[in-house]
Amino acid sequence: MKIEQIYTGCLSEAAYYIQSDGEAAIIDPLRETEPYISRAEKDGVKIKYVFLTHFHADFVSGHVDLAKKTGATIVFGPNAKAAFDFHSAKDLEQFSIGAITIQLLHTPGHTMESSTYLLFNKDGKEHCIFTGDTLFIGDVGRPDLAVKSNLTDKDLASLLFDSLRNKIMSLPDSITVYPAHGAGSACGKNMSKETFDSLGNQKLVNYALRSDMSKEEFIEEVTTGITAPPQYFPKNVLMNQSNNSSIDDILNKGTLPLNIEDFQKLMDQNDVLLIDCRAKTEFVIEHIPGSLFFGLDGSFAPWIGTLIKDLNQKIILICPEGKENEAVTRLARTGYDHSIGYLKGGIKTWKSKGLKTSSITSIDPQKLESEFENISLIDVRKPNEYNTESVKGAINLPLDFIYNNIQNYNSDNKYYIHCQSGYRSVIASSILKANGINNVIDIAGGFKLIKESTDLELSDFNCPSKTIEP
Repeated sequence: MKIEQIYTGCLSEAAYYIQSDGEAAIIDPLRETEPYISRAEKDGVKIKYVFLTHFHADFVSGHVDLAKKTGATIVFGPNAKAAFDFHSAKDLEQFSIGAITIQLLHTPGHTMESSTYLLFNKDGKEHCIFTGDTLFIGDVGRPDLAVKSNLTDKDLASLLFDSLRNKIMSLPDSITVYPAHGAGSACGKNMSKETFDSLGNQKLVNYALRSDMSKEEFIEEVTTGITAPPQYFPKNVLMNQSNNSSIDDILNKGTLPLNIEDFQKLMDQNDVLLIDCRAKTEFVIEHIPGSLFFGLDGSFAPWIGTLIKDLNQKIILICPEGKENEAVTRLARTGYDHSIGYLKGGIKTWKSKGLKTSSITSIDPQKLESEFENISLIDVRKPNEYNTESVKGAINLPLDFIYNNIQNYNSDNKYYIHCQSGYRSVIASSILKANGINNVIDIAGGFKLIKESTDLELSDFNCPSKTIEP
């Protein structure tokens, strides 16, 4: 028996590859199929099942493509409805993979079809559970993401309480919990950076598994403090219920190398968006005017999903050389299937033609400290980050709502912009510049470096909030 957790850090997502005696199963695959097929080929096994714990909201799964390419059966739990063929499993139904068995435990609460998969080893002993978004390490799934449901978040939280107590907490403490997400995912509130743990330890440290917690206390705990999900979440759920474009077709179209003439023609079209996915330091020094920064070295796809509302948006790319396939793949993971090419040679090609570039002024925190009197300091972190600790006098205009808050900026003013470490502030600066707010100054290193290297006065959560949301 072999169990491999395939963790994708930029999405905080875990898929699983399981094989035994010539057969394999995949749990919660990402959009691309190659990583799973290549593992099976290397091991000389056949992928028999593709198990889904639920219809995911934060990424588009490749289950349909994977099933077509391998002949595997797609399995969902009760209440699942989709446009493609799949096996609708009953609660407690079992599936054999070589010498092992996987049993579906219906665990509604995060969504109505949410299911946990219990793996029995060749000796028939409970070995581990794949919990999807029902149980995380240190947390549980948020109960407010059900699409087209008449149930409230409190109704779903009540079901989640029952699922945890009746289906999961009754299992042996020795089994391993393998969730679908870790720290950084918006599918929960406060997940651990650890990506697996024993069930016994989770019963000790996970607030939601406290043995003496009443259902009323649980509902209050899990429904309090949930921020609004990114706008692409319900769209990804609908895509996961549908037949989508093949990942191969998306990659073929999106990785088309464009010469400078064709690239410029596309730039001039109002329905085409130029995204620069190089490192933030490179973008700050020089970039094509009007381009938006979303670097591959950060949470690339989730931030595009949060800020670019139209999944059908046509996108052209400036990429680090050799990263074109990665950029298009990561866009497709969150449903942005309409990349139409990249500039061959990137920014070097642009400059070689004598075309104008733009830049963003970037200063270190010490320079900020010396210029601090009577400035507009904008903190683009999330409200909970800002309210925990922030620079006194900073105004919180979260990146999540930047398009709604454009009217709060004056094109004649100068703005000093920071986030936690410098990635989000460059996104914000690029969006502001593309919308005519040109006098922006990025604080390199963000709040982390401000706190470490300056004597600027800080506020904490006891101070009044200055967060501006739409």
